[in-house]
Amino acid sequence: MTKAVYPGSFDPVTFGHLDVIMRATEIFDEVIIGVLHNSTKTPLFSVEERVNILKKATEGMPQVTVLPFSGLSVDFAKACNAKVIVRGLRAITDFEYELQMAQTNRELESGVDTTFLITSLQYAYLSSTTVKEVAEFGGNISKFVPEFVAKEMQKKLREKREC
Repeated sequence: MTKAVYPGSFDPVTFGHLDVIMRATEIFDEVIIGVLHNSTKTPLFSVEERVNILKKATEGMPQVTVLPFSGLSVDFAKACNAKVIVRGLRAITDFEYELQMAQTNRELESGVDTTFLITSLQYAYLSSTTVKEVAEFGGNISKFVPEFVAKEMQKKLREKREC
């Protein structure tokens, strides 16, 4: 049984992330989505909220588990007994950074490899940062995220403005 982890911030989860998750489930028997708690960033959603959003977004995928983590992705993979880290690539600019991380992870833990999945062309431009920016300025994000995620973002942004 081949187990893989797909680590990331997922703030918010986009159709690009879900594309990678769905395709990873076709390759691996089990895919564990690792929702990163990064103390150096201030995300829109808390780790718990992102975990819950991802659980809802992947309800129909029984081989997917969603877990929070902090620290190194390679340590998370090792703790999950996963042999593979899945990373999505949108453009050549992603590749340079991801290749460097994959090589570093391999040096840290030789038993964990990285697999790159090229994001489907229709999502190649999409990033969580762009989605948040469009939403903050009142733009329509329905083409970028599931409907329930768009509603959660609107609610969160309203709360943020009220503070």
